Amino acid sequence: MIRRNSYIKQILPFIDKDLIKVFMGVRRCGKSTLLTQIKDLLLERGVSQKQILSVNYESKRFDHIKDADNLYKYVCQWQSECDGKAYLFFDEIQEVKNWEEAINSFRVDFDCDIYITGSNSRLLSGELATNLRGRYVSFNVFPFSFAEAKQYYKNEGVAISDEKLFADFLKYGGFPQRFVFNDDDARNVYLSDLYETIVLKDVVERNDIKNVVLLRKLLEFFVDNIGNTFSANSIVKKFKSEGVKTSVDTILLYIEAITKSFALYSVPRYNITGKKLLETSEKYYCVDLGFRTILSRTDKLDIGHVCENLVYMELVARGWNVYVGKLNDAEIDFVCTKADKTIYIQVAYLITEHDVDREFGNLESIRNNYPKYVISADSIDMSRNGITHLNIIDFLNQVVEW
Repeated sequence: MIRRNSYIKQILPFIDKDLIKVFMGVRRCGKSTLLTQIKDLLLERGVSQKQILSVNYESKRFDHIKDADNLYKYVCQWQSECDGKAYLFFDEIQEVKNWEEAINSFRVDFDCDIYITGSNSRLLSGELATNLRGRYVSFNVFPFSFAEAKQYYKNEGVAISDEKLFADFLKYGGFPQRFVFNDDDARNVYLSDLYETIVLKDVVERNDIKNVVLLRKLLEFFVDNIGNTFSANSIVKKFKSEGVKTSVDTILLYIEAITKSFALYSVPRYNITGKKLLETSEKYYCVDLGFRTILSRTDKLDIGHVCENLVYMELVARGWNVYVGKLNDAEIDFVCTKADKTIYIQVAYLITEHDVDREFGNLESIRNNYPKYVISADSIDMSRNGITHLNIIDFLNQVVEW
């Protein structure tokens, strides 16, 4: 497995600091492997294996410690034999009832460094965030990026062109485990099983979803409408026309449950002229394009919107805050902010001579000096009027850094 250097670089400044390190992301995106890589780093620094405790709640070994009291007792017993500072790793900590009580106690009672993972963003919401306020730092973890997938094949001694990898990535995405399978059937089975696990464990069970059929239909609707703007009300009307009865409140509840599991990301709209977020009609993107392959119920591939999805997830993984831009009657695919930086991006698959004015024109109408980019699969550089045209594979290879 590849070393996930971009995450290790983010984590390094916080090792041995009195802050709980929290890693959140969709199930099977590589959080457990990242914990292993952090443990390996500690061992390289001279930490003894006896100083490291690992508890993985996907293993039945720990079924008997699913509440804060039992977890605290378990760690106390282990810590009594620990020689030196303790390094505590808890994988899928959300399986423990009132887990934050035990974690807080470890900070107070022991000389320790704590690392936890979770597959639901509720991990740090509401009361949990209040109880841990100022005591944690969080990191979002994603499936392999294009560059990481390329590194994986390089490490395995597999020769694959960027173009072939790009086509493969559009279809099967970047979940790390799927790369060990060499045929389409095995990949589809793996992705289908992973999807079922996420739906049942991280959406249905955790949110007490009653209408699983409606939930599945909603997920299928999203993957068939990647990159389209719509509201909960428009979804209700769409379903009603198909004979499916539901309500806006139910749709909103289910959308929240899906996005909390990290399977889907909602992208709010931003009024560029008024410099404010708009409250209606968001866009939605899949955490991984492999899900689109197994969920889509249409044979029509809107590859332009699929490329949008790919670029969006790459931007988020690089730490950008991403919005859909609205400029009068025009739309800017992405308005991206990070610290004091702002950039604007349009995404297309291939730009024909009839598309040039549309793809560049919207950006040209923005009256400020922030960097502007058009990203597409074209190999010819069409940059004009201060707008930079990027090849999408170059972008994914991180040839360009902002």
